[in-house]
Amino acid sequence: MSLQRFLHDWAIPGAIGLIVAAALLFALPHLRAPQQATSPSTEMQGPVSYARAVNSAAPAVVNIYTRKQDPLSNHPLSNHPLFRRYQKERSQPSLGSGVIVDTSGYILTNYHVTAGAEEIAVVLADGREAQATPVGSDSNFDLAVLKIDLPNLTAIEVGDPERAQVGDVVLAIGNPFGVGQSVTQGIISATGRDISNTREGTYPQSFLQTDAAINPGNSGGALVDAYGKLLGINTTVVEGRDYTGGISFAIPANIALKVMRDIIEYGRVVPGWLGIEARTVNPNLARAFHLPSTNGVIVTAIYNNGPAHLAGLQPGDVITHINGDPINDGEHGIAAMATLRPGETVTITYIRDSQVHNTEATVSEQPRPREQT
Repeated sequence: MSLQRFLHDWAIPGAIGLIVAAALLFALPHLRAPQQATSPSTEMQGPVSYARAVNSAAPAVVNIYTRKQDPLSNHPLSNHPLFRRYQKERSQPSLGSGVIVDTSGYILTNYHVTAGAEEIAVVLADGREAQATPVGSDSNFDLAVLKIDLPNLTAIEVGDPERAQVGDVVLAIGNPFGVGQSVTQGIISATGRDISNTREGTYPQSFLQTDAAINPGNSGGALVDAYGKLLGINTTVVEGRDYTGGISFAIPANIALKVMRDIIEYGRVVPGWLGIEARTVNPNLARAFHLPSTNGVIVTAIYNNGPAHLAGLQPGDVITHINGDPINDGEHGIAAMATLRPGETVTITYIRDSQVHNTEATVSEQPRPREQT
């Protein structure tokens, strides 16, 4: 074969084909061979920054400064220099945090932050200041509602604390030690913590536990998820002689908002009531009642003519869901009750004689002890 024919039949068409193929790969990158799959360790790495979450939530978190009246101001020795110095020390403002949950100016904070305060000043993240008006509070839930009158307020976006899982990244935003708004980072260490036996007057509820640093002044601030959505109101830490940090608690946002709505509407907290007494299902009870698991709470008593009685529930029934949400144990059951409101109709899923049933009950307000039968 002559060189001229070889070039005409093979070399020139081949070169043109290579040039066309290269051009197509450059113009259409999806035709290229797929790259090696990302390793599992790389896929599980979190974001390098939570700035977007902070930028979303921080404008709704406020610093709270309160001043309490000194009950000794009318003491006979009030004009003595040493006494005036003592009074000055006592009148120093206390510090705390709060969360704007409504653009009309409603703020959630802790009861212990504002209890007994004569003056409450709020400083926003943008530097604006306002005097806050107390709307109401409840010491059992350690929650208080304030109201400020300022334009262009940013309300925090609320997340779903019921879906929070151990290991989820969380951020605590508040005013620790009065240094100004600060952010700490940690994870959800546990859910459904009942700490009512550690604090006098605390209503039993399912707290979120976190290892994000919570210091004096953080009380009433926001615990948010990695997207900046509110999961809870930071309220307390474990205290002890050798305590070095790492165990803090937050009131779940759904409970806090229910308390706020009650305070605004009724002037007090009105816990929902189904008219039952119940206990956690342990392995022995699960075997005795032929239950597939220990999830749920077993009804031990029914109040006559109460919502549960009128809905057909009986002692021995095992409640597994309320409005489709699982009741995994006694603490979750108490938390679920805390979010119910009188007049609300709920769907209750329960097990009786190994059969699953559903019924509806209209929640009522708990009557006084003498009214219960």
